[in-house]
Amino acid sequence: MAGLPVPLPPAKMAAVEKRRPAVAPAANFPDSGRTSVSQAVAAAESEDDFLRQVGVTEMLRAALLKVLETRPEEPIAFLAHYFENMGLRSPANGGAGEPPGQLLLQQQRLGRALWHLRLAHHSQRTAFNNNVSVAYECLSASGRKKKPGLDGRTYSELLKRVCRDGGAPEEVVAPLLRKIQCRDHEAVPLGIFRTGMLSCFVLLEFVARASALFQLLEDPGLAVADRRVGQAVLDTLEGALSAGDLATAPTHYLEAGSRLGPDNLARALDRAAAGRRPSAPMAREEFLEKAAALFIAKVKPVG
Repeated sequence: MAGLPVPLPPAKMAAVEKRRPAVAPAANFPDSGRTSVSQAVAAAESEDDFLRQVGVTEMLRAALLKVLETRPEEPIAFLAHYFENMGLRSPANGGAGEPPGQLLLQQQRLGRALWHLRLAHHSQRTAFNNNVSVAYECLSASGRKKKPGLDGRTYSELLKRVCRDGGAPEEVVAPLLRKIQCRDHEAVPLGIFRTGMLSCFVLLEFVARASALFQLLEDPGLAVADRRVGQAVLDTLEGALSAGDLATAPTHYLEAGSRLGPDNLARALDRAAAGRRPSAPMAREEFLEKAAALFIAKVKPVG
């Protein structure tokens, strides 16, 4: 008939079906897309939760804050050292309770505490106090058979390490250590710990400045200074330390020592040069001991 379509042969019909593009069911595409997106979001959330639960997020945040606080010249090396020491801070590592494991752990904690104490100069008050608190926490970590807290033996050992590593002569710092040390089994609170550490670091800087001052006074060939000149400078330094109220903080002694400016020093040297009698020499060690004694006399003893 004229109006009816003519059916295609089977071979041509198969060829047309092959050329027709395959279309995926419309209903399946949105479901699979939503599933993959939700899975990705869930995975991201679970990863964030995991990092928070194990403390990695807070650890990285603390490390970055420490870099910003300290501003080291080599941040990458600083971070490497920071993470290298992280494991010793955990109280879980305090379980090695029997010698020699306990002794080794104690030395590691002392080393880590020293590292934190050196991160910021004592003049950076906030940063220094934060680092002192971290050092105190390192040394106060408890094991399975030990209550948390810091004893006098560990505190005194750390004081000695700070002074020894600072390069000050032992006879110069010994009087300070005797004033601020605690008994071996005495509990040391954070306040005393902070004051002791600050006193040591200030004394080390005070002695370094006194050593630089003596270098200006000494005879290069003899490595000694005229006793009249040395004693005149010490008297002027004592007057500077005695001026004002210096009982609030050890750093004030250092600030007072800086009052020994060129004018005061020049007047002291003029007075010393006015004497015509021969004077015995003064060695560097004697000058440093006497200068340190002026500082140590202002430090309040523990207890």
